[in-house]
Amino acid sequence: MSGISFGQYYPARSLLHRLDPRIKIILTLLYIICSFMCKNIISYALLLFSAIILVIIGRVPVRIILKGLKGVLFILLFTAVLNIFWTTGDSLLWQWKFISIYAEGLYAALFIMIRISVLIIGTGMLLTYTTTPIALTNAIEDLLSPLKKLHVPVHSFAMMMTIALRFIPTLSEECERIMTAQKARGADFSSGGLIQRAKALIPVLIPLFVSAFNRAGDLATAMECRCYNGGEGRTRMNVRHLRFVDFIPLIVIIAFGAGLITLNILGIGYTA
Repeated sequence: MSGISFGQYYPARSLLHRLDPRIKIILTLLYIICSFMCKNIISYALLLFSAIILVIIGRVPVRIILKGLKGVLFILLFTAVLNIFWTTGDSLLWQWKFISIYAEGLYAALFIMIRISVLIIGTGMLLTYTTTPIALTNAIEDLLSPLKKLHVPVHSFAMMMTIALRFIPTLSEECERIMTAQKARGADFSSGGLIQRAKALIPVLIPLFVSAFNRAGDLATAMECRCYNGGEGRTRMNVRHLRFVDFIPLIVIIAFGAGLITLNILGIGYTA
């Protein structure tokens, strides 16, 4: 878990950093929808290309993006293996006793790996890497402001979501420190089977939970010392206004989704 950067803000001067946070949240939702609209190899290639374009525009170093993918590497490999050995089809490539590998399984494994990777990269580039926690909180609150008429605590909800995202890298670093301390006392996390490794993590989880609750208590105390009482009567130092430039990415993402639908209808290339 060391080096996980998902949830951290990376300061830079780019178009994504200057984009309105409210637009970026809408773009993220539309981008997730587009990722699930991909049905053939060309659409997945375009999806991967769009993620590369986001990294270039956002000016976030590739090493930070790769660190963000490090935490889900096991999930990527696990889902790929499941699709390779459990997906059947008409094009048999290799068979040994009861184990069979089909071309459809390889395509399914490739597609699911691209989809998960692009979802993490896209949401990171559009939200956490290029948006400060305060701006993200204000954007979520603005988008959910109609729910205030139903007496929904929108500000508290937005604050909780932002704090949860912000504390992902903090808890990862804390977990790494606890594991290092346990190793210095003779703990072994790398030997044995899966059950033994899981049991070895119990001495790590308990102090991690204790540390998380202590951090939550310290944060609550700090907010109370600053006279924080929720969003009621709270004003903002910087008020954002939507510009015409902010709507251009929305037009681009809608056109991108329309292109994916067209590719699905035409059925060019292998279709999942």
